[in-house]
Amino acid sequence: MEQSSIPMQKQNKIAGWGLLIGILLISSNLRAPLTSVGSLLSYIRDDLEISNALAGSLTTLPLLAFFIVSPFASVIANRIGMEWTIFYSFIFLTVGLIVRALSGVTLLISGTIIVGLAIAFGNVLLPGLIKMKFPLKIGLLTGLYALFMYIFGALASGISLPLSRISGWGWQGSLASWAILSVVALMVWIPQLRKKAELPKDDGSKHTVKNNIWKSPLAWNITLYMGTQSLVFFTMVSWLPDILISSGYTSDMAGWMLSLMQLAFVPFTFITPLIAEKVADQRLLSSITGILVIIGAGGLHSGNTIIIVIAVICIGSACGAAFSLSMMFFSLRSNDGQEASKVSGMAQSIGYLIAAVGPVLLGLMHDITADWTLPIILVGIVGAILIVSGIKSGAAKKIASVQ
Repeated sequence: MEQSSIPMQKQNKIAGWGLLIGILLISSNLRAPLTSVGSLLSYIRDDLEISNALAGSLTTLPLLAFFIVSPFASVIANRIGMEWTIFYSFIFLTVGLIVRALSGVTLLISGTIIVGLAIAFGNVLLPGLIKMKFPLKIGLLTGLYALFMYIFGALASGISLPLSRISGWGWQGSLASWAILSVVALMVWIPQLRKKAELPKDDGSKHTVKNNIWKSPLAWNITLYMGTQSLVFFTMVSWLPDILISSGYTSDMAGWMLSLMQLAFVPFTFITPLIAEKVADQRLLSSITGILVIIGAGGLHSGNTIIIVIAVICIGSACGAAFSLSMMFFSLRSNDGQEASKVSGMAQSIGYLIAAVGPVLLGLMHDITADWTLPIILVGIVGAILIVSGIKSGAAKKIASVQ
């Protein structure tokens, strides 16, 4: 009996590592296809002769897709299984990445929408999968998956422009190259298709909490916190290079500064959930994120090279910490797994709708004023909203019953 259990334990260990590697590869694809656009945005705009507002929609459209799909991702996963849902969504992602790189504004927009729809499933389902498969290591695994998501997001921002300069590639070839990463994730994910992890279902037991989260002030504050931190991130991904170019940076340096912003996420995306898991009250942690955004916005407006570098690091640190806190709030503020899934769907749906306003609004402001001053001030105001919603979300309490 003991001898036969040894191979079984070895198989379980291998399967566990396979699942972990699969999760990390999936997470690596959740931002890179979006952040790769930022440093190429001005080239896409000039090549296709489109406005700044329309160029900003290349970041906004995926967020609108997140808004549409997020509430339904868990419903689909319950029907066909989480693993199969993620697999099909990544086939969809690969197709979208290729379509996006084909010639013409219509295909660019269509492919961008497909990419957003596909990524939305990973956004919603990965936190739930981690909670079910690694229930004793939620903080660690949340940190790891956010870590890989942002490392590859930062890498995409930095190398997209150099890739576009490879002979015959252009911005189309640079964007299409990210389909390679999604195919690798698909291949590694195949062994998981023999399993079927479902989201917690209501079994009618007395322990099942049935709160109406749409009437919960706490759930709405978590949603607002999720939305405002996402707005800052996606706005900076879209327009930070252009903002820096207006301050005298070259396009190459501006692209690498965008990478620096995202690399600043790395320690905070990993460390923040570990800290948040060990303390009951996260109000201080969440308010610091808003303060850093305000400092960063002021630094971008300074025009001083050293201060701008510090500002970029502040914004990156704030976004990394705030994203991880958002993911943790889904579990920390909910009463059970089912409610956590509902809060996640609500926050990522409405939250990404809030975020979608940012890139287009700042692009429109710049089109009207021909200056980045007003858009940068708006980012600072969003930082103040982040402080308020973060303090309310970080209080040590659970979602209460509201009929």
